[in-house]
Parts: sequence; structure tokens; C-alpha cells
Amino acid sequence: MDMTFSKAGPLRGEVSVPPDKSLSHRAAILGAMARGRTTAAPFLRAGDCLSTLSCLRDLGVDIRLQGNRLQVEGKGPEAWRQPGGVLEAENSATTMRLLAGALAGRPFRCEIDGDASLRRRPMGRIIEPLRRMGARIEGMGEGNRPPLVIEGGNLRGIEYRMEVDSAQVKSALLLAGLQAEGETRILGGRSSRDHTERMLLLMGADLSCEGEDALVIRKSELAAGDIEIPGDISSASFLLAAALLVPGSRLLLKGVGLNPTRAGFLSVINTMGALVMESGYREACNEPRGDLEVGSSSLTGVEVEGWRIPALIDEVPLLAVAGCRARGATVVRGAEELRVKESDRIAAICGELRKMGAKIEELPDGFLVEGPCELKGARVDSRGDHRIAMALAVAALCAEGETVVSGWECVDISFPGFAGLLRELVA
Repeated sequence: MDMTFSKAGPLRGEVSVPPDKSLSHRAAILGAMARGRTTAAPFLRAGDCLSTLSCLRDLGVDIRLQGNRLQVEGKGPEAWRQPGGVLEAENSATTMRLLAGALAGRPFRCEIDGDASLRRRPMGRIIEPLRRMGARIEGMGEGNRPPLVIEGGNLRGIEYRMEVDSAQVKSALLLAGLQAEGETRILGGRSSRDHTERMLLLMGADLSCEGEDALVIRKSELAAGDIEIPGDISSASFLLAAALLVPGSRLLLKGVGLNPTRAGFLSVINTMGALVMESGYREACNEPRGDLEVGSSSLTGVEVEGWRIPALIDEVPLLAVAGCRARGATVVRGAEELRVKESDRIAAICGELRKMGAKIEELPDGFLVEGPCELKGARVDSRGDHRIAMALAVAALCAEGETVVSGWECVDISFPGFAGLLRELVA
């Protein structure tokens, strides 16, 4: 499906962004592992999160989704049953990796598969430590890629040093560690998003931090409860970027999650000179949140080093767009993990922005953008990646003429209705 965008006038208004995708996944999975009724609201009714619900139902979990209110009747993972067929994660690596960790503790055989994009994602990073814990798990695709076949049970705790700063890998090990004898000690990975740790503590898991480097989890039961999910800061970032770059814009984004392990984009654009004000800060269910007011701003290029990347991994394509409108060079390094997302996001954003006239150089682990440059409308390709599609839409609002983004349907994975919302804010 194609979607057409034109150069925009000012974006104005007050908006609530979609519920946090990461927290929606985790509320469903941890609710299914807990005992009692877990409610989560608002829950993100988007493709990836609905895949998680479908897989949990196939495991025998009683799940009801009415509007944006999720209700999970948990009986502990011991009540999960062997599915009658393949668990379909569709496009969602979060579904596959987190469920692999949870299923590593269950004494039955199952298979998790996904679409063509997910079948290209690396799974060896979870397979190796889960095997060490005692699970039989194998990637049936080339190089341990999906589909995954898992036969779990009788797990034992291990000490494992993270090779990749990945919240999904860390979370898989935590969910397996909940069911393992002894301690599971995870070294490293503390700079990646910590939603799983926060929610586990909220639900009473025996989880502790030792020093600056180690997470330790012990076998424990989870208690059900009510979870209030904030707006997704990654989704909010696309609206923030649009307001920053389109002259005369001013937006108020309500109830956005402000978890420090997710707020890297805010930190970087503030360094670039963005006018963003936070207000109404509060914490609920172990997660900070607040309102963000943003106005159009004159930006200056910056260098983004590798240590910053985990806290803005989903927003890096937006930095390329911002760099096109900033004075001077914007350089991103240490972002090689983007090459194994839904697309090779480094190659995708560089290649597609060049079609629009951007002066952008692809680096092995990032890119270099020389700005400011005048963008021109063009036909561009989402490459089946929702983050790339939305970043190109933001670029189109600043470009002369019309821009056509092909493969727009992938945006429903995280932000259904994004194009319509943009048009409302411009109107």
C-alpha cells in the first residue's frame, strides 16, 4: 500500500500517543505467568502485540481484550499447555524472544515461527544461554534463525555475560530464570531498556541488582495486579521530530513514558537545540511518565556515540532525518545492531533519504549526514519496516513536492492511524 505526503504547514494540537509497545508485550506475558487476574490498560492494539496475545491463547491462557483493556487470568506457567500447532509470532521479535525464554521452562515441545522478516532475525543470542540453562532449543533456519523449536523444563541457573546490549535477550533469560533452580546471574546489558525488570519487581519476583553490572533472579512466583501503561516514547518521537522540523509547529504530547533507558532521543535532540519541555511527571506501576511540549527549533548537528544507542535504538532513523535539517554534520556510530532489525535500518534510511536529496553517507555502524539540505519529494520504500516508513513520512513533511512511501501497511505494527493523525495535526 502506498501513502502520499506533501510539505506541511505547522503541526498544532494536543495528542495522546499509542500505548507503549514494549510494556504491552510484557504485561501480557508476565500476566500469563502470574497467578490471578492481571489487567493492563491502555493496551496497544497493534500487530506485534496482538501476535503475543494469539500465541498465549494457543498456550491455553485465558485472555480477553475489550477495547484497549487487557485482562489475563493467570494460573502460572505450570498451567500452560502444549499448543496444537505452530505459534505464529508474525513480525514480532519481542514475541519470539520473550516467549522462548518463558517456554524454556515448560516440559513440552513447541515451535515458534514468524514472517519472512522475522525469519531473518538472529536468534543464536538467546539459543546459546537457554541451552546452557538446560533447554533444548534449535533454530531451524540458516545460522540458528527462525523457526525455533523448543523443548524445555528442568532449568538450572547460570551466570551469563551479555554479548549484545539487548533488552529482548536479557528478558528471555529473566523469564527462564524465574523457572530455574538456583540463581540466574546476568552480567551486562544494564543500559538496555529495563521494562522487564521493573514489571517483575512490581509483580513480586525475587530479583536483585548486585553492583553496577549484575542482575540476579531466583525461582519465584508472580502476583497478578493492575498495570497502567503510558504512551510509547518511540511512537511519540516521530511526532516530536515532525514538530521540531516543520516551522511554526507546537505540540503537547500527553502521558508519555519517560523511562531513562528509553529517553535517549530526548537527550540527543536537546543537545541539538530542540525546544522540548517536560511537565506533569509522575510514576505509576514502576514506570515514570509525563507530558512533553515541543515547538519547532533550529538544530545543530551532533556526534552520537555508541554508549547512547541502546536508549534510542528505535529512533536512530529519525536522527538521520533531523540531521538533514540541522546545521553541520550529524554522525551516528556504534549502531550496528540496526542492521538486524526488521530491515537493515542503516542501509534503508541512508538509501531512501538519498532519493530525497539528502547528503548522507552510510558507515559500517551508522551514518554521517551533512546539513542543512533541501529535501525533495520522491518515491521511497519502507522496506517493510514501520520505523523507516514513519521516519520517511516525517522527512516528507519538510520536502518540496509530494513523497510516496510504499509498503505503508507495516506502520500498523506499532502506530495504527499515524498518517491520519499527522494530517489532523497539520489541519
